[in-house]
Amino acid sequence: MDGTVLVADDDRTIRTVLTQALTRAGCKVHATSSMVTLMRWVQEGKGDLVISDVVMPDGNGLDALPKISQLRPGLPVIVISAQNTIMTAIQAAEKDAYDYLPKPFDLPDLMKRAARALEIKRRLPAARAPVGVLQDDLPLVGRTPAMQALYRLVARVMNTDLPVLITGESGTGKSLTARAIHDFSDRRTLPFVVASAGDLVSMEGPATLLRRARNGSLLFDEVGDLSEEAQARIVRMLDSFTDDAPRVMACSQANLAARMEKGGFRQDLFFRLSGVTVSVPSLRERVDDIVLLTEHFLNRAERDGLPLRRFAPDAMELIRAYSWPGNVRQLENTILRLTVTSAEEEIGRGEAEQVLGTQPAMEPQGGGDGDRLGASVGRHLRRYFDLHAGALPPPGLYTRILREVELPLIEIALDATGGNQAKCADLLGINRNTLRKKITDLDIRVTRRRKLM
Repeated sequence: MDGTVLVADDDRTIRTVLTQALTRAGCKVHATSSMVTLMRWVQEGKGDLVISDVVMPDGNGLDALPKISQLRPGLPVIVISAQNTIMTAIQAAEKDAYDYLPKPFDLPDLMKRAARALEIKRRLPAARAPVGVLQDDLPLVGRTPAMQALYRLVARVMNTDLPVLITGESGTGKSLTARAIHDFSDRRTLPFVVASAGDLVSMEGPATLLRRARNGSLLFDEVGDLSEEAQARIVRMLDSFTDDAPRVMACSQANLAARMEKGGFRQDLFFRLSGVTVSVPSLRERVDDIVLLTEHFLNRAERDGLPLRRFAPDAMELIRAYSWPGNVRQLENTILRLTVTSAEEEIGRGEAEQVLGTQPAMEPQGGGDGDRLGASVGRHLRRYFDLHAGALPPPGLYTRILREVELPLIEIALDATGGNQAKCADLLGINRNTLRKKITDLDIRVTRRRKLM
């Protein structure tokens, strides 16, 4: 790595770490805790790269970006910030930052980005207008590395014309991500249209969608569920696009590449939609965001007129430990339910445990019919462990679980065979004497009747 790097951060430890790392890599480093000093160095023509914090004692790194760009066009700036929201990433991109990293940052990652910035010295496209979105009403909430990666990708694709395919499990926020790409882009004042399967039933459907969307954004929600005929109409519509066509996005919780290989999704449509693929992480991949999301939903509920609520520490521990197969949507609905049903301002562990214990089992993502039983049992067991919030269940779990599965299995098999134990044993693949013993041990009542099958 070769070049001069200007480092601006009011944290002495960060200045020291960056200075040592960059110097070892072969760079010259000028470090300061003052935004005024940084701007003087920039004006004097010093530096091939700037690494700057946002909040400084005498200025703001984001606010300084336009001035740096004006004084030194092409000088790359990497913004580092403890304000880890999507707005920071969006503003950094809009104000001409080369890159953005949240604090605490990964030093090797920052060094790679710095080396790339020094090598190519290119800039991200700036937006045409400022974004008017309030910090306390962000469409996407999270500070984990998985969400920071999503923010950076949104910032980079928002002002391109490339089609975007947004993937992720149900309830992760795919539609919110599409909306964020539109709302933060230079198309934000134009229509955002969500196309449903019903919009593509008739031959005139695509033309109607284009009239509604104009040159704004057009989203095909759960495109993997569309019929072959609807997929064909989308292909023909995309092939007819002119220069004033809308920006196209699509959401899917299905693995479209796998479906395409099996003939369940059109190859030509897949490649037309997947210009850029944005993967929205599941809540299991961003567990550290659960507390932040919970606070966000509680605050929003209060603003909407619901009672003020907070979670007791052990209740919050239970919420954080739960697996959330329904992702953020399930978490939000659970928080709202507890907000409404709780009799006290503080929601206790017992209330949270009761609500979580009645959560419906979620359908597995992908796969065929053969894996549904195992997935369903797995979700049940995961929920059972979650309800103990880090503590182990009582001993004897193996026997209890086998009994819980064995009892309904034998009862249903007996019912299916009309109480005929010989047929039931054959169906289950066990010895007739074994079946009789289990009927006795499990206290199963057998009713013999004629079964028409």
